[in-house]
Amino acid sequence: MHLVTLTPGDGIGPEITRAVLDIFAAAQVPVQWEEHNAGVTTLESEGALLPQSLFDSLERTRVGLKGPITTPVGKGFRSVNITLRQKYDLYQNVRPAKTTAGIDTPFKGIDLVLFRENTEGLYSGLEMWDERLGIADSISRNTVEGCRKISRAAFAYAAKHGRKHVTLAHKGNILKQAGKLMIDACKEASAEYPEVTFYDDRIIDNMCMQLVVKPQQFDVIVTTNLFGDILSDLCAGLVGGLGVVSGANIGDNMAIFEAVHGSAPDIAGQGKANPTALLRSALMMLEHLGEKEYATRIEAALNETFLHKEQCTGDLGGKASTTEFAQHIIDKLK
Repeated sequence: MHLVTLTPGDGIGPEITRAVLDIFAAAQVPVQWEEHNAGVTTLESEGALLPQSLFDSLERTRVGLKGPITTPVGKGFRSVNITLRQKYDLYQNVRPAKTTAGIDTPFKGIDLVLFRENTEGLYSGLEMWDERLGIADSISRNTVEGCRKISRAAFAYAAKHGRKHVTLAHKGNILKQAGKLMIDACKEASAEYPEVTFYDDRIIDNMCMQLVVKPQQFDVIVTTNLFGDILSDLCAGLVGGLGVVSGANIGDNMAIFEAVHGSAPDIAGQGKANPTALLRSALMMLEHLGEKEYATRIEAALNETFLHKEQCTGDLGGKASTTEFAQHIIDKLK
């Protein structure tokens, strides 16, 4: 039995979390949940956006599943996601993007995985404001070790999963020092993993164009924090949107799997939310825990449900509620 920290979040978070819990229970997945919430819900009830009880639980379980969390805007609060990533050095943001039968998309045959460095770059939080001159400075901090870790993680994943092609996205023609760090790190990682037979690099603007012209040419992509933030949503758009893709934040000692979309408070409590993103993230979690058979079984039921549009939620062209969609998946478990 695996002990996992569960953070339902707010907005639609509790609804899609309940759907995932029901599916896991029906599949008899060997997971025991330890629930500790965060976000505006705990800010109102406990006076803390991220309560200490959540930190204590994560440090016990070392694995978390997290629903969407709202960070209040313009009130001095730092992003919940960035706080967790930096506190626990969850330096890998891993985002698969794969076309799925039954989900209408502009492209077919996409099967790629994006590795985004998760703790450095422009998201390091190093900002200064000179009121006298009216100048805001945001410092992008990239380290040799940070570039090496994310590059090695991408190549190690490719080698483990039989993927042969890694592409680095960078802006080394302009950001020469930061670009060189990533290029050098990928060259080192490529030498460590000779079974990954092809490595290339693309300037970020060309990378964006190539992804919307012929995304099927890419396999594993690795990049820095800001570029990865942009590319991950771009890739999600290629395969159906943020509501159907999974995400993971992984470090050497902890991993948190999360829905990558927002908390959508405008539809909260209405039974309209699509739980696919959180469910697929939970399936990534099962693979991380070594429970691939359970993940494969649930994924097969999910994919079969996609083929029956009327059984899907409204964003997928159907009429099913959140709980009805989950029940259709449960009915297809074999």
